[in-house]
Amino acid sequence: MDTFMSSAKPPLDDLRIERSAEQKPQSKMWLVAAAAVLLLLAGAAIWWHSGSDAMAVRTAVARDAAPAGKGGQTVLNASGYVTARREATVSSKVTGKVMEVLIEEGMKVKEGQILARLDDTNIKAGLEVAQAQLASAKAALAETEAQLKNADQEFQRTTELAKQHIASQSDLDLAESNAKALQAHLAQQKLDVVVAERQVVAWQQQMDDMVIRAPFDGVVTTKDAQPGEMISPVSAGGGYTRTGIGTVVDMNSLEIEIDVNESYINRVEPSQPVEATLDAYPDWKIPCKVIATIPTADRQKSTVKVRVGFDQLDPRILPDMSVKVAFRGVSGTAAGRAVMVPKSAVQNQDGRDVVFVVRGGRAERRAVTVSDTQGDDSVLSAGVSAGEKIVVAAPAGLNDGTKVKEVKP
Repeated sequence: MDTFMSSAKPPLDDLRIERSAEQKPQSKMWLVAAAAVLLLLAGAAIWWHSGSDAMAVRTAVARDAAPAGKGGQTVLNASGYVTARREATVSSKVTGKVMEVLIEEGMKVKEGQILARLDDTNIKAGLEVAQAQLASAKAALAETEAQLKNADQEFQRTTELAKQHIASQSDLDLAESNAKALQAHLAQQKLDVVVAERQVVAWQQQMDDMVIRAPFDGVVTTKDAQPGEMISPVSAGGGYTRTGIGTVVDMNSLEIEIDVNESYINRVEPSQPVEATLDAYPDWKIPCKVIATIPTADRQKSTVKVRVGFDQLDPRILPDMSVKVAFRGVSGTAAGRAVMVPKSAVQNQDGRDVVFVVRGGRAERRAVTVSDTQGDDSVLSAGVSAGEKIVVAAPAGLNDGTKVKEVKP
């Protein structure tokens, strides 16, 4: 019996199920695969959800701006006024009453031409007195010269008589004394004649000051006085005294004066080509060039004054006209980096021009400098490079960093 039971035990052991070491890793691999599938599904859901939140935008590609004319691409736009380098309010040297005005607005005048005359009645009387004094001094001089001639002759005779012991020494001394006294008196009278002549010249100058003349060739732009009014080189009389007869402008000295923001003054160079457009003639493009940049800044306006000269003057160009100018790029300036984008891509935010550039699925706001407009496009001289995608007509709510997706127009 015991022998039978001992011999039957091994078959029962063979029927026991054992967890081998090889089966345990297979269970772990199944769990890892399931987790990976779940992560993929979660990522897809997140991607789908984020894609549905992206803002739809239309885009355009920024392209290189084509050269604009002989001077190259516009690198800066500004505005200013036509000014005259030579302009004068013509007045007199002295205060006086206007007797005659010979000018009218628009009249062309030559240098030295008489523009007006003042009352010279008192000056003329003084001149006549000075001329009479000069005549009297010359007459007295002539009389003294005759007396001196006679005294010299008397002195010579007395000297001869003294040598012959006919005239006494006292007679000789008296004749010599008379001759020397007349010589001194003659010298004094010669100086009196010089003084009288200079007095006449001074009165003649005052007479000439009563005549107001043009200081240079030009055109009369204003007539400020009428006959009967008082005129003075300085303001007087509580505003009832005129300070000038009129204003004369040298039309050959016309130029443009511009205040350029100091942030952009580095784009302006001497002799740089400029295209000017008068507000009165918007279709007339006037070739100009930079004369000089005034080497000082206005701390109140943060601007620097720039002088621009016309290549050729025209009668239509008048002082104080409003004018817009476009500074053209020259070799080495930012003109080569200018790009062109649709006008609708440029927005004004917080007082600055900005555009939105699409980068990595998000909108990136950039400040730009608009240097020119050509039709429906704007030329940007800074802020954007050629080839970048720009948002056109940015929708409301688009901000820096907003997720975007491009749509066809």
